[in-house]
Amino acid sequence: MKMLRTLSLSATTAAVLAISTSAFAQAPAAATCSPATEPQIAALFDRWNDSLRTLDPDKVVANYAADGVLLPTVSNQPRTNPAEIRSYFVKFLKGAPQGTIDHRIIKIGCNVAQDVGTYTFKFKDGKKVHARYTYVYEWVNGQWLIAHHHSSAMPEVAARK
Repeated sequence: MKMLRTLSLSATTAAVLAISTSAFAQAPAAATCSPATEPQIAALFDRWNDSLRTLDPDKVVANYAADGVLLPTVSNQPRTNPAEIRSYFVKFLKGAPQGTIDHRIIKIGCNVAQDVGTYTFKFKDGKKVHARYTYVYEWVNGQWLIAHHHSSAMPEVAARK
Protein backbone atom coordinates (compact mmCIF):
# COMPACT_ATOMS: atom_id res chain seq x y z
CA MET A 1 0.00 0.00 0.00
CA LYS A 2 2.83 2.39 0.94
CA MET A 3 4.56 1.53 -2.35
CA LEU A 4 1.36 2.24 -4.31
CA ARG A 5 0.97 5.63 -2.56
CA THR A 6 4.59 6.50 -3.38
CA LEU A 7 4.12 5.54 -7.03
CA SER A 8 0.90 7.55 -7.20
CA LEU A 9 2.60 10.58 -5.64
CA SER A 10 5.54 10.24 -8.03
CA ALA A 11 3.19 10.03 -11.03
CA THR A 12 1.28 13.12 -9.82
CA THR A 13 4.51 15.04 -9.29
CA ALA A 14 5.75 14.07 -12.75
CA ALA A 15 2.46 15.16 -14.33
CA VAL A 16 2.56 18.56 -12.56
CA LEU A 17 6.16 19.09 -13.63
CA ALA A 18 5.35 18.13 -17.22
CA ILE A 19 2.43 20.58 -17.33
CA SER A 20 4.47 23.33 -15.68
CA THR A 21 7.42 22.78 -18.00
CA SER A 22 5.15 22.76 -21.03
CA ALA A 23 3.39 25.97 -19.94
CA PHE A 24 6.74 27.63 -19.19
CA ALA A 25 8.10 26.63 -22.60
CA GLN A 26 5.07 28.20 -24.29
CA ALA A 27 5.17 31.40 -22.23
CA PRO A 28 6.48 34.48 -24.06
CA ALA A 29 9.97 35.68 -23.31
CA ALA A 30 10.37 37.96 -20.31
CA ALA A 31 8.76 41.36 -20.82
CA THR A 32 10.97 44.11 -22.12
CA CYS A 33 11.10 47.12 -19.85
CA SER A 34 10.04 50.32 -21.53
CA PRO A 35 12.45 53.06 -20.47
CA ALA A 36 10.95 56.04 -18.66
CA THR A 37 12.28 59.16 -17.00
CA GLU A 38 10.92 61.22 -14.14
CA PRO A 39 9.92 64.09 -16.48
CA GLN A 40 8.00 61.63 -18.69
CA ILE A 41 6.11 60.22 -15.71
CA ALA A 42 5.45 63.73 -14.35
CA ALA A 43 4.00 64.66 -17.76
CA LEU A 44 1.37 61.92 -17.35
CA PHE A 45 -0.33 64.04 -14.68
CA ASP A 46 -0.30 66.97 -17.12
CA ARG A 47 -1.92 64.75 -19.76
CA TRP A 48 -4.62 63.71 -17.26
CA ASN A 49 -5.11 67.31 -16.07
CA ASP A 50 -5.38 68.51 -19.69
CA SER A 51 -8.09 65.90 -20.28
CA LEU A 52 -10.01 67.40 -17.33
CA ARG A 53 -9.81 70.79 -19.07
CA THR A 54 -11.79 69.37 -22.04
CA LEU A 55 -14.74 68.65 -19.68
CA ASP A 56 -15.20 65.40 -21.64
CA PRO A 57 -15.39 62.36 -19.33
CA ASP A 58 -14.42 60.02 -22.18
CA LYS A 59 -11.15 61.87 -22.68
CA VAL A 60 -10.41 61.52 -18.96
CA VAL A 61 -11.29 57.81 -18.93
CA ALA A 62 -8.91 57.26 -21.86
CA ASN A 63 -6.04 57.79 -19.39
CA TYR A 64 -7.04 54.70 -17.39
CA ALA A 65 -6.27 51.05 -18.09
CA ALA A 66 -9.31 48.89 -18.85
CA ASP A 67 -8.91 47.26 -15.43
CA GLY A 68 -7.86 50.50 -13.71
CA VAL A 69 -9.10 51.41 -10.24
CA LEU A 70 -10.08 54.90 -9.10
CA LEU A 71 -10.52 55.74 -5.41
CA PRO A 72 -11.81 59.28 -5.94
CA THR A 73 -11.52 62.39 -3.82
CA VAL A 74 -15.19 63.28 -3.54
CA SER A 75 -16.91 59.89 -3.60
CA ASN A 76 -16.95 56.96 -1.20
CA GLN A 77 -17.43 54.42 -4.01
CA PRO A 78 -14.36 52.70 -5.48
CA ARG A 79 -14.55 52.78 -9.28
CA THR A 80 -13.24 49.54 -10.81
CA ASN A 81 -14.15 49.69 -14.49
CA PRO A 82 -14.34 52.31 -17.25
CA ALA A 83 -18.12 52.84 -16.88
CA GLU A 84 -17.83 53.54 -13.14
CA ILE A 85 -14.81 55.80 -13.66
CA ARG A 86 -16.68 57.69 -16.37
CA SER A 87 -19.72 58.07 -14.09
CA TYR A 88 -17.54 59.72 -11.45
CA PHE A 89 -16.00 62.16 -13.93
CA VAL A 90 -19.36 63.14 -15.44
CA LYS A 91 -20.20 64.69 -12.06
CA PHE A 92 -16.68 65.84 -11.12
CA LEU A 93 -16.14 67.72 -14.38
CA LYS A 94 -19.20 69.91 -13.80
CA GLY A 95 -17.02 71.95 -11.44
CA ALA A 96 -14.35 72.50 -14.16
CA PRO A 97 -11.53 71.26 -11.90
CA GLN A 98 -7.86 72.01 -12.52
CA GLY A 99 -5.11 70.44 -10.47
CA THR A 100 -1.71 71.70 -9.47
CA ILE A 101 0.97 69.46 -8.00
CA ASP A 102 2.20 70.76 -4.64
CA HIS A 103 4.72 68.01 -3.83
CA ARG A 104 5.57 64.74 -5.58
CA ILE A 105 7.72 61.65 -5.41
CA ILE A 106 8.20 59.57 -8.56
CA LYS A 107 9.43 55.99 -8.57
CA ILE A 108 10.03 54.03 -11.76
CA GLY A 109 10.22 50.27 -12.22
CA CYS A 110 9.94 47.88 -15.14
CA ASN A 111 6.80 48.95 -17.04
CA VAL A 112 5.33 50.45 -13.88
CA ALA A 113 5.73 53.89 -12.34
CA GLN A 114 4.35 55.67 -9.30
CA ASP A 115 3.63 59.35 -8.86
CA VAL A 116 2.75 60.06 -5.23
CA GLY A 117 2.24 63.36 -3.45
CA THR A 118 -0.11 66.22 -2.79
CA TYR A 119 -2.09 68.42 -5.13
CA THR A 120 -4.60 71.23 -5.03
CA PHE A 121 -7.72 71.43 -7.15
CA LYS A 122 -9.34 74.72 -8.00
CA PHE A 123 -12.92 74.79 -9.29
CA LYS A 124 -14.76 77.35 -11.41
CA ASP A 125 -16.62 78.62 -8.31
CA GLY A 126 -13.24 79.46 -6.70
CA LYS A 127 -13.37 76.59 -4.20
CA LYS A 128 -10.09 74.75 -3.58
CA VAL A 129 -9.51 71.22 -2.37
CA HIS A 130 -6.12 70.12 -1.04
CA ALA A 131 -5.61 66.39 -1.45
CA ARG A 132 -3.01 63.65 -1.42
CA TYR A 133 -2.73 61.34 -4.40
CA THR A 134 -1.22 58.17 -5.77
CA TYR A 135 -1.06 57.34 -9.46
CA VAL A 136 0.27 53.94 -10.44
CA TYR A 137 0.95 53.76 -14.15
CA GLU A 138 1.46 50.63 -16.24
CA TRP A 139 2.95 50.37 -19.70
CA VAL A 140 0.07 48.86 -21.72
CA ASN A 141 0.15 48.34 -25.48
CA GLY A 142 2.76 51.02 -26.02
CA GLN A 143 1.41 53.68 -23.68
CA TRP A 144 1.39 54.61 -20.01
CA LEU A 145 -2.07 54.18 -18.48
CA ILE A 146 -3.38 54.67 -14.97
CA ALA A 147 -3.75 51.29 -13.26
CA HIS A 148 -4.56 52.77 -9.85
CA HIS A 149 -5.49 56.31 -8.84
CA HIS A 150 -6.19 57.20 -5.23
CA SER A 151 -7.05 60.71 -4.15
CA SER A 152 -8.25 61.85 -0.75
CA ALA A 153 -8.80 65.24 0.81
CA MET A 154 -6.17 66.27 3.31
CA PRO A 155 -7.27 65.27 6.81
CA GLU A 156 -5.71 68.22 8.60
CA VAL A 157 -6.79 71.81 8.08
CA ALA A 158 -3.79 73.96 7.17
CA ALA A 159 -2.99 76.77 9.58
CA ARG A 160 -4.35 80.08 8.33
CA LYS A 161 -1.85 82.88 7.98
